[in-house]
Amino acid sequence: MIRVLSVDDHPILREGIASLFENHTDMELVAEASNGREALEQFRRHRPDITLMDLQMPEMSGIDVMSAIRREFPDARIIVLTTHAGDVQISRAMKAGARGFLLKGLLRRELLDTIRAVHAGQKRMSSEVAAEIAEHATDEALTPREVDVLRLVGSGNTNREIGTLLSLTEETVKSHIRNILAKLGANDRTHALAIGIKRGIIEL
Repeated sequence: MIRVLSVDDHPILREGIASLFENHTDMELVAEASNGREALEQFRRHRPDITLMDLQMPEMSGIDVMSAIRREFPDARIIVLTTHAGDVQISRAMKAGARGFLLKGLLRRELLDTIRAVHAGQKRMSSEVAAEIAEHATDEALTPREVDVLRLVGSGNTNREIGTLLSLTEETVKSHIRNILAKLGANDRTHALAIGIKRGIIEL
């Protein structure tokens, strides 16, 4: 019997996942959690074989929860469920120890097989997620400072305000923004922001 913990802040999604297990005798849902801290508590309590992890959650992000779980339980097998395949976010999740990635729109079709495969020691990634990673495999990554600048652009700050917040000159901020546009292949600040959110470089 594969024992599963389901972690997502949307109750409807958790109900949908629970319903998928009803007619399958080789797995059972042992616990659910609606935020990161609760996920950590439930994992410690139930020690599930497989954890289904959302990435965007209140209190602790899915990546932070995965890191915390894997520090205590290095053999934990975690499958990330996400609404869109942002390659940077996926890379972070892989570093945190995720063994599988599945888009939420494919749960009904692929979830049970993915759980069985990861439980058997395999790694699984839906084709859409793999394609997103491949598309950006050779892209030059933004530096941590460039990510800070892009995040502050997303908060509506001007170059001067960004400079003040990061203790940079306005000219240095402009230079960072030129680099960001070039690396992301963006036409302007708004386009760069949209790309940054889609790829999971920043969250707003």
